[in-house]
Amino acid sequence: MSTGAAMLVQKLRLKKGWSQDQLAVLSGLSVRTIQRLEGGKPASVETLKAVASVFEIDFNQLREPAMENSTAKSNDLRADEALALAHVRRIKLFWVNLMVYVSVAGSLIVANWLTFPQYMWSLWTASIWGVMVLLNAIQVFFKVPFLDPVWERRQVERLLGRPL
Repeated sequence: MSTGAAMLVQKLRLKKGWSQDQLAVLSGLSVRTIQRLEGGKPASVETLKAVASVFEIDFNQLREPAMENSTAKSNDLRADEALALAHVRRIKLFWVNLMVYVSVAGSLIVANWLTFPQYMWSLWTASIWGVMVLLNAIQVFFKVPFLDPVWERRQVERLLGRPL
């Protein structure tokens, strides 16, 4: 994938106001794959097709160096609906992760208390994991103003001195 194609993916993502995380969810790819794409690393045809379908462009536009005009065609699912569905999936995943945390951490604490109550090592594990769950909750339920896609787009536009 050329640097121009990487810039196109990032530009299209920023124009939509999506984070890399949101693009990953919508395309069915991992966040790391999106980061690699935007970093100019080579991508498979399947990856390019997944990203192109989200942006409603021909995947060949992502393979060619000159790609100034990207035309969008109509789709059954609007962008705001897709983002809402993606957000609901993230909320669902948070609740699943929280249930796993509560059951596993609870089991570890009970097992630790029954086998070796003098040293409650399981509290350290549960605390560290709990902080990670809390950070995930903040990411899912609260808008962090300096990390959202709107902030990212504003920074790019500020550096360019013009709107995207």
